[in-house]
Amino acid sequence: MGAFERWLSLWVGLAIVAGVALGSVMPDVFAQVAGWEWAGVNIPVAVLIWLMIYPMMAQVDFASIKQVGANPRGLALTLLINWAIKPFTMAALGVLFFKYIFVPWVDPATAEEYIAGMILLGVAPCTAMVFIWSQLTRGNANYTLVQVSVNDLIMVVAFAPIAGLLLGVTDIEVPWQTLLASVVLYVLLPLLAGIITRYGMFKQNAAGLEQFLLRVKPLSILGLIATVVLLFGFQAPRILAQPMAIVMIAIPLLIQTYGIFALAYWWAKRWRLSHDIAAPACMIATSNFFELAVAVAISLFGLHSGAALATVVGVLVEVPVMLSLVAIANRTRHWF
Repeated sequence: MGAFERWLSLWVGLAIVAGVALGSVMPDVFAQVAGWEWAGVNIPVAVLIWLMIYPMMAQVDFASIKQVGANPRGLALTLLINWAIKPFTMAALGVLFFKYIFVPWVDPATAEEYIAGMILLGVAPCTAMVFIWSQLTRGNANYTLVQVSVNDLIMVVAFAPIAGLLLGVTDIEVPWQTLLASVVLYVLLPLLAGIITRYGMFKQNAAGLEQFLLRVKPLSILGLIATVVLLFGFQAPRILAQPMAIVMIAIPLLIQTYGIFALAYWWAKRWRLSHDIAAPACMIATSNFFELAVAVAISLFGLHSGAALATVVGVLVEVPVMLSLVAIANRTRHWF
C-alpha cells in the first residue's frame, strides 16, 4: 500500500471536515451543484461514483469463479450472510431504533428516511474495499476474487428486489423505475465496462492490464474523496443543525457491523475454514458497498434527504470500524 492508501482514514476525515466547512460557507454553490440532475440522478455524483467503481470492477476476474469448488463453504458463508441475513437485520435495527427507541427525538417522516438509507446500506455488499481488507488480513487473494465476483453477479439481479421488498415492508413508497435504473447505472454498466476492459482490451496482455489498473487506481481514490466532500457539503446545514442525528444513525450501524462480523466469524470457525479464507469472507459479509447505497439513496430520495444522510454516515463509520475488525481478525489468527 502506498502512503495515500495507508492514510485513507485521515483523508476521508479531512474530506468530511472540508465538505461540512465548504457547505456551510458556500451553500449557494452546493445548491447549484445539487441541481445538476438528469432523470433524478445528480450528474457530478454519478461521474465521481463511476470513477470509484470502474477501476474496481476491472479488477474482478470472473474466470476465477471456476475455483469455487476448491472450498465452497467460504463462498456459501459470504452469500448466506450477505443475501439471507444482513439486509434483514439492518432493516430490523432501523425499525427498532427509529420507530421505537429514538421516537422522542426524530419525527416519523425523517425516521422513515433514515431506515431507508440503512436498508440500502444493508442490501449492498462491499465490492471495492474488500480487496484492501483481504490484503490486510493476509487473505487468499484468488478466493477473495471469487467471492467478490459471485456477489457482484448476484447484486445485478438481487439488489433491487430485496431493497424493494424491505422498503415496502417498512411502509416506504418504492419508486421501482428509479431503483432499477440505479442498479443498471451503478452496478451493471460499470461491471460491463470492467469486463470489456479486462477481456476485450487486455485479454492477451496481463502486464498491460496491471499497468492500466495502476494508472486508473488514483482516480478511484480521488473519486471517493471528492464524493465525500460533495456529500457532506450537500448535507452540511443539516449536519450542523442536527449533530445528534449523526450519532443516532451511527449507533445501529455500529451494532449491525460488529454483530454481523461476530456471527460470520463464529460461523467460519464452526465450519473450520482456514483463516486466509475465513477473514476476507467475514469482511465481505460485514462491509457495505456504500458508493452504491449513497448513489441509490440520492436517486430515490434526493440529495438532502434523511436516506442520503444515513448512507453518508455509513461512509463515516465504514473505514475506522472495518480497520478495527481487521485488527481483531489478525489477533485471533490462532483460533483457525
